[in-house]
Amino acid sequence: MRIPEITVEELSGWLKSATPPRLIDVREADEWDLCRIEGAEWIPLSRWPEAALEQLLDPNQELVIQCHHGGRSARAAAFLIGKGFGHVWNLEGGIDAWSLRVDSAVPRY
Repeated sequence: MRIPEITVEELSGWLKSATPPRLIDVREADEWDLCRIEGAEWIPLSRWPEAALEQLLDPNQELVIQCHHGGRSARAAAFLIGKGFGHVWNLEGGIDAWSLRVDSAVPRY
């Protein structure tokens, strides 16, 4: 299955638009506590899929899934697509790429 991806530059512009996507961070608690993209919601992969299906109720909502580098979020996105969610993107390069190319105030680790 091919997972649609979005670049950090594309996401940055989309988040500033009148119709931003819902940004879901699937990293674990220690990572979330260290840094995050403003406006992101936290649903850790360790609580996936139960928490995701409890909190993500609209399969037509625009969702961008992110993690540290993009691997875990790709798995989470694939799960959602398999459950019928039609508007899901994986953040290419994750929060690390965000820090490098969009917001250097976000710490790298």
